[in-house]
Formats: sequence, structure tokens, C-alpha cells
Amino acid sequence: MNHNASLPAPPRRTRGIVLLGLAILGTTGAVFVVRRPLMMSAPMCMAGRWHGCFDTFNGVVLMTLVALPLAALVVWALACRRRRAARITSAWRMSLAEVGMVHGTVPFVWMTMMPGAGAGTVPGRVSLVPLRDLLTMGPGGIVGNLLIFAALGFFAPMRIAALASVPRILALGAGCSVLIETAQYVLRLDRVSSVDDVLVNAAGAVLAALASRRWWRGTAEEPSERPRPALVPAG
Repeated sequence: MNHNASLPAPPRRTRGIVLLGLAILGTTGAVFVVRRPLMMSAPMCMAGRWHGCFDTFNGVVLMTLVALPLAALVVWALACRRRRAARITSAWRMSLAEVGMVHGTVPFVWMTMMPGAGAGTVPGRVSLVPLRDLLTMGPGGIVGNLLIFAALGFFAPMRIAALASVPRILALGAGCSVLIETAQYVLRLDRVSSVDDVLVNAAGAVLAALASRRWWRGTAEEPSERPRPALVPAG
């Protein structure tokens, strides 16, 4: 008897648990590395002070991490409600994608809209020459720009079947980035509205979308969220 032929494939729940464990370990490791800068903003954030918390990068990152348990609770509540209401098989994936898009994108967008020291007095600056500002960003600036719409690119195709395409994610990331750069210029936030920011932001969304392609390709094949009614034979 060939016992190897009858071995079952690993269940999806086991793979999900493994991926969740890896994500938790990665997040924990990242927090451990940047723990000292984050703790500098902890007193201000815990005291509910605007200045020193929500107007600094460290403070926004700290509050984003603190809100992770609340985000997980929202995912659980949405998934349970969908399962009870319509018995949707992909309730957990849909709920995780919805919360992930918001929780992983809003803090980065908030940081891009923080005003500089000359906000309101310094006129808007525009850089339309491609790759000119890329050399001056540095590794930190490039990584930060890649992460701004990474969560949107990762989760949006999983939730919205119409976005399950690399060109559409590229257009989504570029369009959102153009809106941010335009707002920075119009509001005179003492920031440079650069075409390189748009290019790197869009590239980050596409790279994240490719990382989740295994899941959003299945989303594109699902015709509808609602279960189909059972066919009743003609009497």
C-alpha cells in the first residue's frame, strides 16, 4: 500500500495560523528594534497631549501599534457578524482586508500631512523631474514612501474584486499619491510635492499587491459575496 498517496494536504486553518504567527513575530521584532524612539513619545501619548504625540512620527507609530488589539477586535466582530448574517465563507479574509486597509494606511497618510516648520508661510514647492529627488531621500525615506500605500495595495485586491489587477493597483497607488502631493502643495505644508514620491508610493502598493496575489486572485474568481439561493424544482 502506498501511504504517501493518501496523505492529506495541510488545512487552510493551519496555514493561516502559521502566517499569523509569523506576522506577530515580525511585528514584535520590529517594535523591539525601534523601542527606544517609540518610548520617547510614550509619556505624551499616554497623557493625551497633541503636541509630542500625534504631530510626531514616533508618536503616530506608537499609537498605531497600541491600537492593534482594537483592530483585531474589529476584525473578529465583522467576521462573526458576516458569518451569522449570510454565512459567507470568506468572512475572515474580507474583514481582515477592510480593517487592514484602514489601519495600515491612515497613519502613514497622517504622517505625510504633518506640517513643517514653515507651514503657511513658505510657498509650495514642486519637483517634476523624475529620479532627481530619489537620490536625496536616503534609505529611510525610500522605505517610508514604499510603506505609505503598502497596506492598501496588499488588502484592497483581497476585498474588492475589481482591483484584483496589477495595473489597477498601480493606478490606485499613483492616484492616491497624487492627491497627497496636491494637498501638500495647496495647503502649503512646507513640503516638496515630488513626482518621485508618486513613483515610490505606487511601487510600494504594487509590491505589496504582488505579495498578497495568492489570496486576491481567488477573490477575483468569486462572483458575489451573497450565497446563491437553492434551486427549487418545478412542481
